[in-house]
Amino acid sequence: MNATALAVVLSLFSAVAYAAAAVAQERLASRAPGSGLLRLLGSGAWWGSVLLNGSGALLHVVALKYGPLTVVQPLGALTLVAAVPLGARLAGRRVSGVEWRGTALTLAGLGAILVTASGPAPDDVLSTPEALAVAAVTAALIGMLSRPGARPGLRHATASGFASGVASALTQTVTVAATDHSAPLLSLQVVGVALLVAAFAASGLLLSQTAYRGGLGAPLAVVTLANPLAAAVIGLVLLGERLQGGPTGILLALAGAGLASWGVVLLSRATPKPAESGVSIVVASNTPGTTGPAAPQLGTTALATGSPGTTALATGSPGTTALATASPGTTALAANPVAATGPAGNDRMPGDPAAIVGAPQDPAADEDHPVAAVLALGPGSAATEPALVPRQPGPGHLTAL
Repeated sequence: MNATALAVVLSLFSAVAYAAAAVAQERLASRAPGSGLLRLLGSGAWWGSVLLNGSGALLHVVALKYGPLTVVQPLGALTLVAAVPLGARLAGRRVSGVEWRGTALTLAGLGAILVTASGPAPDDVLSTPEALAVAAVTAALIGMLSRPGARPGLRHATASGFASGVASALTQTVTVAATDHSAPLLSLQVVGVALLVAAFAASGLLLSQTAYRGGLGAPLAVVTLANPLAAAVIGLVLLGERLQGGPTGILLALAGAGLASWGVVLLSRATPKPAESGVSIVVASNTPGTTGPAAPQLGTTALATGSPGTTALATGSPGTTALATASPGTTALAANPVAATGPAGNDRMPGDPAAIVGAPQDPAADEDHPVAAVLALGPGSAATEPALVPRQPGPGHLTAL
């Protein structure tokens, strides 16, 4: 097996490990979207994703020893290809036709890139000034994309991709310098670049965790595209890597990059069928001393408007008023018959919206009322009854770009 083939095989295993880590991070982010760093450090699921990311990174480092950046980094797109069946399995669904088409386009594009990018094992490294310049430019870009107050999403994913791509380029410098004995293992250059690798790798991990709060598909797609872009620019401009085939090879590589990008976009836009939605039913009881706007007759139903975005359904006895209040987006069912007759000298006409709630009630009416059991509840003691509620896409679902 030649060096390039070995690099490809190692990159395949690395992509699977990264895909499993991405799915684990997305599940963790969906369960605790507001988790801070200290809370993440105390989570077993977080450390599991760190272990998977570490395994993928180790395989990636070894692959960079045997293959150039222009070969190894584009294979990172296979992370999204592997994440599709993993996410579908965890979500309990089948892979859709759109996802299969996206996978096919991605693989075809990567094949074209591999044909043109195939080259000898890397032997050039970044000098200390070059490494520092790359680190400074990348840090500035990350700072702009992930500035405080920025909404978690694609900007954090872009910053994560740049950080990971630069970390890979710097890793190749450390790996080549350490294995071909071109520089002492503990030289200032190797140690300094290794520290930069650790900083950018950790930044990429934390930025991706933030980006996955909005879902898996779109952020992972952006990371997948930004990572090889950053690494390829460094490889072609600073490390002397070249595409094979001259102008024809360049055109083929561009076509392959376009196909792979199209496939990644299709994969990120593929979403599972939405779950069946419903509403939650709230049984509310009136508080004495309050008034309500509805005055339905016995056995009739009146539709009242509660707080913004809510609908209240009230059922009452003759001349009674009911007040139903629901939380936004829910439907409240109120069934409190209230006598329209207050204390002596305080008689009111049936249906008067100013009827006093909590006034003496007719025992006979209580016995005949269809919801007498509900009326026996004390004020404020009614609980929310669970029912069908709108369900967000569960962990493992790929969100739309």
